[in-house]
Amino acid sequence: MINQEAMSEIEQLKINIIQSLDQADEKVLRMVQSILQIEQEYDFWDDLPEEVKNDVDEALIQADKGIIKGKPHEEVMKKYL
Repeated sequence: MINQEAMSEIEQLKINIIQSLDQADEKVLRMVQSILQIEQEYDFWDDLPEEVKNDVDEALIQADKGIIKGKPHEEVMKKYL
């Protein structure tokens, strides 16, 4: 949990950023927008447990080596659509 002092620093940081944005030119605003868009892009892979990631990686290696036979995405989806 964030303590009161840290919260106050965060609030002051927000105020400073807002004031800077009010004076920023278009280039800076577009850069900030790009940063915010990158932040909003989410990759569920990052949140998976390491064990699951390792299992998926192992399955991909086995599929590449022909140890297991994978099916194309389109073929699998026909079953569910």
